[in-house]
Amino acid sequence: MLARLTSAAALCAAMTVSTVAGAADLRLSHQWSTKDVRHKVAQMVADHVAEADVDLNIEIFPSKSLFKPREQYRPLSRGQLDMTVLPLSYAGGQRPAYNLTLMPGLVKNHDHAARLSNSPFMEEIEAQMAEDDVMVLVHGWLAGGFVGKDKCITNPGDIEGLQMRAAGKAFEQMLAGGGASIASMASSELYNAIQTGVLQGANTSSSSFVSYRIFEQVKCYTPAGDVALWFMYQPLLMNKSAFDGLTEDQQNALREGAAKAEAFYLEEGKSADAKSVEVFEENGVEIAQMSDDDFKAWQDLAKETSYAAFVEDNPDGQKLLDMALEVE
Repeated sequence: MLARLTSAAALCAAMTVSTVAGAADLRLSHQWSTKDVRHKVAQMVADHVAEADVDLNIEIFPSKSLFKPREQYRPLSRGQLDMTVLPLSYAGGQRPAYNLTLMPGLVKNHDHAARLSNSPFMEEIEAQMAEDDVMVLVHGWLAGGFVGKDKCITNPGDIEGLQMRAAGKAFEQMLAGGGASIASMASSELYNAIQTGVLQGANTSSSSFVSYRIFEQVKCYTPAGDVALWFMYQPLLMNKSAFDGLTEDQQNALREGAAKAEAFYLEEGKSADAKSVEVFEENGVEIAQMSDDDFKAWQDLAKETSYAAFVEDNPDGQKLLDMALEVE
């Protein structure tokens, strides 16, 4: 018993010395490979902090090696994890407002997404995060589009009667409202489903369309361009108490690294869309563009379906939805 007490006292003393010295180690978890843009965003912050020489080290655990993808927000809020790059809608079960960050027609393009990140709407979302002891270090959105096995999909009239895969519950509600039948599956299953005729169309992120080689199985690709229907908010988050416990120099280094990473994230998001078009074109796939009128038609359908369902399920849903839609 005495030995255990002595060990505990020694550990406590060691921690105190570490705190006094200002040194700190942070753990950052995410689900992607080290080649993914979201890992690069995390690495950019970690590298900047290391170069700042402020006695702060960020250890990154990629490829869901520390926590499962959908099980990161809760340990982050409890202080069991310091940082994560996470699609915020994953935590929509705990905070229904987060489901607005994967909602059809809410974001038009990457520049619009950046404005949304710095709007009163996002302040409301961040206020809810703060209640969970969570804060945003890096804002980031990634876009996606549609593929059609036999024809192009640009407006709601194109999906009637098709078997579709949608990325997210709100998108499923919207597509079902447009007359499509829904088959839920992971992006990794798209290739075989389209190849075998289980699916005639799908939507997901630009990078997933490329990485899963969907261009080998489709006739037409509608990418994210001047307007896009599919956007997903995927920020770099941090436990607020962990941040508050750092020295001023360490906090400043994190903020500086985060600012650099956020600018990089925005440009890489745009680049991923453009690169996906090049890959599909090189493989002989027809490229279709969604017009402003197409976008408006999708948004009108979303208002009748996924927007209405969100408002019905959330007491403050209409207020938050209106705040998001007010951002030009």
